Amino acid sequence: MAGSKSSTVVVFMVMMVAAMQMQTSMAQTRHVVGDALGWTIPSNDAAAYTTWASGKTFTVGDTLFFNFTTGLHDVAEVAQAAYGPCTTTNPISTTTTGPATITLSTAGTHYYICTFGTHCSIGQKVSVNVVSAATAPTPPPAATPPPAATPTIPPPTATPTPAPVSPPTTTPTPAPAPGPSTTTPPSTSSPAPSPEATSPPAPPPAGLSPSGSTTPPPSGDNAPTPPSPSSAVRSLVPATLLVAVFALFL
Repeated sequence: MAGSKSSTVVVFMVMMVAAMQMQTSMAQTRHVVGDALGWTIPSNDAAAYTTWASGKTFTVGDTLFFNFTTGLHDVAEVAQAAYGPCTTTNPISTTTTGPATITLSTAGTHYYICTFGTHCSIGQKVSVNVVSAATAPTPPPAATPPPAATPTIPPPTATPTPAPVSPPTTTPTPAPAPGPSTTTPPSTSSPAPSPEATSPPAPPPAGLSPSGSTTPPPSGDNAPTPPSPSSAVRSLVPATLLVAVFALFL
Protein backbone atom coordinates (compact mmCIF):
# COMPACT_ATOMS: atom_id res chain seq x y z
CA MET A 1 0.00 0.00 0.00
CA ALA A 2 2.85 2.38 0.90
CA GLY A 3 4.59 1.60 -2.39
CA SER A 4 1.43 2.49 -4.33
CA LYS A 5 1.17 5.87 -2.57
CA SER A 6 4.83 6.60 -3.28
CA SER A 7 4.34 5.83 -6.97
CA THR A 8 1.32 8.15 -7.09
CA VAL A 9 3.30 10.99 -5.51
CA VAL A 10 6.18 10.52 -7.95
CA VAL A 11 3.85 10.55 -10.94
CA PHE A 12 2.12 13.70 -9.66
CA MET A 13 5.48 15.50 -9.20
CA VAL A 14 6.57 14.52 -12.70
CA MET A 15 3.34 15.92 -14.14
CA MET A 16 3.78 19.16 -12.18
CA VAL A 17 7.32 19.61 -13.48
CA ALA A 18 6.18 18.89 -17.03
CA ALA A 19 3.36 21.44 -16.71
CA MET A 20 5.76 24.08 -15.37
CA GLN A 21 8.20 23.44 -18.19
CA MET A 22 5.38 23.63 -20.71
CA GLN A 23 4.16 26.92 -19.25
CA THR A 24 7.70 28.30 -19.26
CA SER A 25 8.21 27.27 -22.86
CA MET A 26 4.90 28.89 -23.81
CA ALA A 27 5.89 32.07 -21.98
CA GLN A 28 9.13 32.13 -23.92
CA THR A 29 7.52 31.76 -27.38
CA ARG A 30 9.11 34.44 -29.49
CA HIS A 31 7.37 35.64 -32.65
CA VAL A 32 9.54 37.55 -35.13
CA VAL A 33 7.19 40.09 -36.74
CA GLY A 34 7.27 39.68 -40.53
CA ASP A 35 9.83 36.87 -40.21
CA ALA A 36 12.54 37.63 -42.81
CA LEU A 37 10.83 40.87 -43.84
CA GLY A 38 11.33 42.40 -40.41
CA TRP A 39 9.59 45.59 -39.22
CA THR A 40 9.63 47.90 -42.25
CA ILE A 41 7.46 49.31 -45.03
CA PRO A 42 6.08 46.28 -46.95
CA SER A 43 6.01 46.24 -50.71
CA ASN A 44 2.43 44.97 -50.95
CA ASP A 45 0.71 47.26 -48.43
CA ALA A 46 -0.50 45.83 -45.08
CA ALA A 47 -1.36 42.43 -46.57
CA ALA A 48 2.15 41.14 -45.79
CA TYR A 49 1.71 41.52 -42.00
CA THR A 50 -1.93 40.41 -42.10
CA THR A 51 -0.88 37.17 -43.83
CA TRP A 52 1.95 36.65 -41.36
CA ALA A 53 -0.29 37.06 -38.29
CA SER A 54 -3.05 34.79 -39.68
CA GLY A 55 -0.79 31.74 -39.50
CA LYS A 56 0.25 32.27 -35.87
CA THR A 57 -1.25 31.52 -32.46
CA PHE A 58 -0.50 34.15 -29.85
CA THR A 59 -0.85 33.31 -26.18
CA VAL A 60 -0.55 35.42 -23.06
CA GLY A 61 3.16 35.44 -22.14
CA ASP A 62 4.43 35.28 -25.70
CA THR A 63 6.72 38.00 -27.05
CA LEU A 64 6.78 39.97 -30.32
CA PHE A 65 10.18 40.75 -31.75
CA PHE A 66 10.25 43.89 -33.96
CA ASN A 67 13.45 43.98 -35.96
CA PHE A 68 14.14 47.55 -37.12
CA THR A 69 16.89 50.18 -37.11
CA THR A 70 16.75 52.88 -34.48
CA GLY A 71 15.90 56.26 -35.96
CA LEU A 72 14.23 54.80 -39.04
CA HIS A 73 11.17 53.19 -37.45
CA ASP A 74 9.44 52.79 -34.10
CA VAL A 75 6.67 50.63 -32.57
CA ALA A 76 3.56 52.10 -30.98
CA GLU A 77 0.68 50.15 -29.50
CA VAL A 78 -2.61 51.94 -30.19
CA ALA A 79 -6.32 51.36 -29.64
CA GLN A 80 -8.52 49.82 -32.27
CA ALA A 81 -10.01 53.21 -33.15
CA ALA A 82 -6.57 54.63 -33.95
CA TYR A 83 -5.38 51.56 -35.86
CA GLY A 84 -7.54 52.00 -38.98
CA PRO A 85 -6.87 55.71 -39.66
CA CYS A 86 -3.28 55.41 -38.37
CA THR A 87 -3.76 57.99 -35.61
CA THR A 88 -0.45 58.48 -33.82
CA THR A 89 -1.67 60.65 -31.00
CA ASN A 90 -2.19 59.20 -27.52
CA PRO A 91 -0.65 55.74 -28.15
CA ILE A 92 -0.84 53.11 -25.39
CA SER A 93 2.96 52.66 -25.51
CA THR A 94 5.81 53.60 -27.84
CA THR A 95 9.25 51.94 -28.31
CA THR A 96 11.80 53.89 -30.32
CA THR A 97 14.91 51.77 -29.88
CA GLY A 98 15.31 48.83 -32.19
CA PRO A 99 15.21 45.94 -32.29
CA ALA A 100 12.41 45.86 -29.73
CA THR A 101 10.75 43.04 -27.80
CA ILE A 102 7.20 43.48 -26.51
CA THR A 103 5.54 40.97 -24.15
CA LEU A 104 1.89 40.05 -24.71
CA SER A 105 0.63 40.33 -21.14
CA THR A 106 -3.14 40.36 -21.70
CA ALA A 107 -5.62 38.49 -23.85
CA GLY A 108 -7.45 40.21 -26.68
CA THR A 109 -6.50 41.95 -29.92
CA HIS A 110 -3.41 44.15 -29.82
CA TYR A 111 -2.68 46.79 -32.50
CA TYR A 112 0.80 48.06 -33.46
CA ILE A 113 1.84 50.77 -35.94
CA CYS A 114 4.89 52.76 -36.95
CA THR A 115 4.51 56.49 -36.20
CA PHE A 116 7.16 57.65 -38.65
CA GLY A 117 5.66 59.79 -41.44
CA THR A 118 3.23 57.87 -43.57
CA HIS A 119 4.67 54.42 -42.78
CA CYS A 120 1.43 53.23 -41.16
CA SER A 121 -0.70 54.44 -44.07
CA ILE A 122 1.35 52.45 -46.59
CA GLY A 123 1.15 49.21 -44.65
CA GLN A 124 3.60 49.17 -41.71
CA LYS A 125 1.11 48.01 -39.10
CA VAL A 126 0.01 44.70 -37.60
CA SER A 127 -2.74 43.36 -35.30
CA VAL A 128 -2.51 40.11 -33.28
CA ASN A 129 -5.22 38.21 -31.41
CA VAL A 130 -3.91 36.97 -28.06
CA VAL A 131 -5.61 34.13 -26.18
CA SER A 132 -5.18 33.07 -22.58
CA ALA A 133 -3.06 30.06 -21.73
CA ALA A 134 -6.14 28.11 -20.54
CA THR A 135 -7.86 28.34 -23.95
CA ALA A 136 -4.73 27.90 -26.05
CA PRO A 137 -4.38 24.47 -27.66
CA THR A 138 -1.74 22.55 -25.75
CA PRO A 139 -0.04 19.33 -26.76
CA PRO A 140 -1.25 16.28 -24.86
CA PRO A 141 0.90 15.36 -21.85
CA ALA A 142 3.32 12.56 -22.26
CA ALA A 143 1.81 9.25 -21.32
CA THR A 144 3.12 7.99 -18.02
CA PRO A 145 3.92 4.30 -18.18
CA PRO A 146 1.94 2.27 -15.68
CA PRO A 147 3.87 0.77 -12.78
CA ALA A 148 5.40 -2.54 -13.59
CA ALA A 149 3.26 -5.36 -12.36
CA THR A 150 4.91 -7.76 -9.98
CA PRO A 151 4.93 -11.18 -11.62
CA THR A 152 2.80 -13.63 -9.73
CA ILE A 153 4.31 -17.07 -9.37
CA PRO A 154 1.58 -19.66 -9.73
CA PRO A 155 1.46 -22.28 -6.99
CA PRO A 156 2.93 -25.64 -7.90
CA THR A 157 0.40 -27.97 -9.30
CA ALA A 158 0.03 -31.22 -7.41
CA THR A 159 0.66 -34.29 -9.49
CA PRO A 160 -2.22 -36.71 -8.95
CA THR A 161 -1.08 -40.01 -7.45
CA PRO A 162 -2.55 -42.91 -9.40
CA ALA A 163 -4.66 -45.24 -7.32
CA PRO A 164 -3.08 -48.65 -6.78
CA VAL A 165 -4.42 -51.20 -9.19
CA SER A 166 -5.28 -54.45 -7.51
CA PRO A 167 -4.56 -57.61 -9.52
CA PRO A 168 -7.63 -59.29 -10.88
CA THR A 169 -8.94 -61.98 -8.63
CA THR A 170 -9.23 -65.34 -10.31
CA THR A 171 -12.28 -67.29 -9.28
CA PRO A 172 -11.40 -70.96 -9.21
CA THR A 173 -13.53 -72.92 -11.58
CA PRO A 174 -14.97 -75.97 -9.82
CA ALA A 175 -13.97 -79.22 -11.43
CA PRO A 176 -16.88 -80.93 -13.06
CA ALA A 177 -18.34 -83.68 -10.94
CA PRO A 178 -17.62 -87.07 -12.36
CA GLY A 179 -20.70 -88.28 -14.16
CA PRO A 180 -21.79 -91.76 -14.58
CA SER A 181 -19.41 -93.72 -16.66
CA THR A 182 -20.65 -94.22 -20.16
CA THR A 183 -18.29 -97.10 -20.74
CA THR A 184 -20.18 -100.36 -20.50
CA PRO A 185 -17.99 -103.23 -19.54
CA PRO A 186 -18.15 -106.04 -21.97
CA SER A 187 -20.75 -108.52 -20.97
CA THR A 188 -19.58 -111.98 -20.54
CA SER A 189 -22.48 -113.65 -22.10
CA SER A 190 -22.74 -117.26 -21.43
CA PRO A 191 -24.78 -119.44 -23.66
CA ALA A 192 -28.17 -120.11 -22.23
CA PRO A 193 -28.54 -123.66 -21.11
CA SER A 194 -30.81 -125.66 -23.23
CA PRO A 195 -34.08 -126.67 -21.72
CA GLU A 196 -33.00 -130.21 -21.87
CA ALA A 197 -29.86 -129.62 -19.88
CA THR A 198 -31.45 -127.34 -17.30
CA SER A 199 -34.66 -129.23 -16.83
CA PRO A 200 -34.38 -132.18 -14.43
CA PRO A 201 -35.75 -135.47 -15.60
CA ALA A 202 -39.36 -135.91 -14.91
CA PRO A 203 -40.03 -138.31 -12.10
CA PRO A 204 -41.84 -141.46 -13.01
CA PRO A 205 -45.46 -141.53 -12.33
CA ALA A 206 -46.47 -142.62 -8.99
CA GLY A 207 -46.69 -146.37 -8.53
CA LEU A 208 -44.39 -147.14 -11.43
CA SER A 209 -40.75 -148.08 -11.08
CA PRO A 210 -38.20 -147.47 -13.68
CA SER A 211 -38.36 -151.03 -14.68
CA GLY A 212 -42.07 -150.89 -15.13
CA SER A 213 -42.90 -152.35 -11.80
CA THR A 214 -45.32 -150.72 -9.63
CA THR A 215 -43.77 -149.43 -6.47
CA PRO A 216 -45.85 -147.88 -3.81
CA PRO A 217 -45.13 -144.21 -3.27
CA PRO A 218 -42.99 -143.43 -0.37
CA SER A 219 -44.79 -142.08 2.56
CA GLY A 220 -43.70 -139.84 5.35
CA ASP A 221 -40.06 -139.21 5.98
CA ASN A 222 -38.88 -142.16 4.02
CA ALA A 223 -39.85 -140.63 0.70
CA PRO A 224 -36.71 -139.43 -1.21
CA THR A 225 -36.50 -135.73 -1.91
CA PRO A 226 -36.14 -134.97 -5.57
CA PRO A 227 -33.22 -132.65 -6.51
CA SER A 228 -34.20 -129.05 -6.76
CA PRO A 229 -33.87 -127.23 -10.07
CA SER A 230 -31.53 -124.59 -8.55
CA SER A 231 -28.95 -127.20 -7.62
CA ALA A 232 -28.96 -128.47 -11.16
CA VAL A 233 -28.47 -124.91 -12.48
CA ARG A 234 -25.58 -124.39 -10.07
CA SER A 235 -23.91 -127.46 -11.33
CA LEU A 236 -24.23 -126.32 -14.92
CA VAL A 237 -22.92 -122.72 -14.44
CA PRO A 238 -19.23 -123.68 -13.88
CA ALA A 239 -19.29 -125.80 -16.93
CA THR A 240 -20.83 -123.01 -18.98
CA LEU A 241 -18.16 -120.51 -17.80
CA LEU A 242 -15.41 -122.91 -18.73
CA VAL A 243 -16.90 -123.28 -22.19
CA ALA A 244 -17.08 -119.46 -22.57
CA VAL A 245 -13.48 -118.92 -21.42
CA PHE A 246 -12.32 -121.63 -23.76
CA ALA A 247 -14.21 -119.97 -26.61
CA LEU A 248 -12.46 -116.64 -25.91
CA PHE A 249 -9.01 -118.20 -26.20
CA LEU A 250 -9.98 -119.77 -29.49
